[in-house]
Amino acid sequence: MKAAHPYLNFPGNAEEAFAFYRSVFGGDFTSVMRFRDMGQSMGVRESDADKIAHISLPLGENATLMATDRLASFPVEHRPGNNFFITLDPETAEEADRLFEALSNGGSVEMPLQQTEWAEKYGTCSDPFGIQ
Repeated sequence: MKAAHPYLNFPGNAEEAFAFYRSVFGGDFTSVMRFRDMGQSMGVRESDADKIAHISLPLGENATLMATDRLASFPVEHRPGNNFFITLDPETAEEADRLFEALSNGGSVEMPLQQTEWAEKYGTCSDPFGIQ
């Protein structure tokens, strides 16, 4: 595995939070994507189109803090306890398949592992202990 990164969810204030994190840690954002940038595939309301779909701030050579705004229109409500993920960056698609299968076994799958606009393989799951 290349790395594991914290991925945070915010109830609409990811941009404000990441301005704060940048003031603390320094550096520059390597990505700022709004839901508007993702096209209609994200299915968000026009009033939420300028919220953060993805933002990333490097925290050193091998760590990146990332986030999204978890909107009211999403199927899983934002609340403390479900507001973070550990994002894994596997070496190969086969490793991604193996890790996803093993971690979701006995847990739950929110989004099956699949090709997306931003990744060859992407999915979200919770392990048997509730860690996303």
